[in-house]
Amino acid sequence: MSDAPQYIRDFFAALPASQIERVVSTDESDTLAERYIAEGVVGASSLDDCKHIAIATIHRADVLVSWNFKHIVNINRIRGYNSVNMRLGYPIIEIRTPEEVIHD
Repeated sequence: MSDAPQYIRDFFAALPASQIERVVSTDESDTLAERYIAEGVVGASSLDDCKHIAIATIHRADVLVSWNFKHIVNINRIRGYNSVNMRLGYPIIEIRTPEEVIHD
């Protein structure tokens, strides 16, 4: 988040604590992240990105919001992540840009 534009950092800093839910990595999410790579959704160098998606999937996040257009917010990648999720019995994950979810 430290690389995000200042207005994005300010937006998240201003969120009330009651609106924030912290989630953590688990063995299950690590296994799912590794599966994305094994299935060829992305390469092994994108393991951290896969972990973000897997954690959001496992914890059933409504939406994962990202600026990462290469490995996360990319229609072909999103289809790949969701294909793996559906085959393994997980829900599909909505992946969007900040502009799609932050409104004035």
